[in-house]
Amino acid sequence: MSPELQKSVQSLSVAVVEDDALLRQEIEIHLRAHGMVVHAANSAAGLDDLTAHEVIDVFLIDLNLPGESGLSLCKRLRESLPQAGIVICTGRTSLVDRIAGYRQGGADFYLTKPVSPDELVLVIEGLGRRLKKTSSTASWSLSLRDRTLQGPLPEQKLQITSREKTLLVGLMQAKDNTLDSGVLCDLFGKEGSDHAISKHSLEELVARLRKKFKAVQVEGSEPAIKSVWGVGYQLCLRVHFVH
Repeated sequence: MSPELQKSVQSLSVAVVEDDALLRQEIEIHLRAHGMVVHAANSAAGLDDLTAHEVIDVFLIDLNLPGESGLSLCKRLRESLPQAGIVICTGRTSLVDRIAGYRQGGADFYLTKPVSPDELVLVIEGLGRRLKKTSSTASWSLSLRDRTLQGPLPEQKLQITSREKTLLVGLMQAKDNTLDSGVLCDLFGKEGSDHAISKHSLEELVARLRKKFKAVQVEGSEPAIKSVWGVGYQLCLRVHFVH
């Protein structure tokens, strides 16, 4: 593995969705000790709040969750984030549950508890290597730390604002990279500001970001973000995250 790929694997962003607080904490500590960026949630609703602003590479999901089931959550994630990694980690050991996890939930791996901590790390790292290789081909990369966008060509580099980053993260994590205007406006309220932005402010934000993309895109390229009549906006470029 190249040093660059090794570094990207070690900085994988992992969401641990587990309602057992003690087990969740143990998993967090172990994964962080291996250089991963770990976020935690105790339910599907908690994960939804998390993914509105955090970029997740791999989801580690228990099937027995309060509210929406883990299987339903996996299915929803697979539909909205087809390139994400999904690992089911559960006490359900029957063949029927395993088949459902793969077929209905779209899981990449189905692990049964108790799971060896070292095996869990190896599974996530192996999945991460595959994801990073796939996402790095002919696409743009968004650095959350530096708030920069890098295109396939060296000269295609953009500096973006905090609000532009929030807009991109929302679109990148949505099904078909498309979100309703109202949902996008609400994202900025969740970001910590007092109020969600207006649709007019959203239009201006999108226009500024389109202009930045256009300045570095090859002439005749498809617009980076397009309006979807009666809905909102769609991201039309392949963009992956770097940490």
